Amino acid sequence: MIKKSLTLTLALALIGLTAILCPTATRADNKEHDEDRLQNAGQVLKEIMNIPDDIPQSLIDKANCVVVIPSVLKAAFIVGGSYGRGAMTCRSGDNFHGPWGAPTMMALEGGSFGLQLGGQATDFVLLIMNEGGASSILSSKVKLGGDASAAAGPVGRDAEADTDVAMRAEVLTYSRARGLFAGISLEGSTLRPDNDANERIYGQKLSAKDIALHGAVPVPPSASMLIRTLNQHSPKNLSK
Repeated sequence: MIKKSLTLTLALALIGLTAILCPTATRADNKEHDEDRLQNAGQVLKEIMNIPDDIPQSLIDKANCVVVIPSVLKAAFIVGGSYGRGAMTCRSGDNFHGPWGAPTMMALEGGSFGLQLGGQATDFVLLIMNEGGASSILSSKVKLGGDASAAAGPVGRDAEADTDVAMRAEVLTYSRARGLFAGISLEGSTLRPDNDANERIYGQKLSAKDIALHGAVPVPPSASMLIRTLNQHSPKNLSK
């Protein structure tokens, strides 16, 4: 009887310990995935910025913020809806004229972009071209083409970056799949801060605006390549 009682007590203790440790392990795993996304976002942007025939330099130099969503897979969209996760970084300081700052984690969801991927891994890069677009995206979920005007971005070093479309759009959108880089329409998709991922990365609850605009936290090590690449290739905001 005593042996059975001890066995039951041990079993209950193990169940309790598992209940305590499992959420902790899950959070650690999720944080590791978030850090991987930041590292992958940096690698994607570095590869794109090193090819002058991708995003026109004049557009990068006028962008207030950049969003990188690495390795989105259409296969993931079949289960649980379409989404991709990545990071958004903005130039710091008043009027977005300072160095690129700490990134806020972002989620790209829904819309028609899942149908455009052709079943292959695709990276997305979005340029946020003005203060209104940046503020809206950092505040809440934004529908591209609705709450924020969006257009497929022009490509190539000789692309006419000052076309009416590029000048009017708050967000310019690009995709890269199998090494091919092009402007892509993401109208109908939504972009929002991933607050849970931000809490895991920074260890505290912070708004996306506090992270991206107010300098509340330093750049995490996992985002060093992302921020270093932008500061090297576009250290100054040349928008008027």
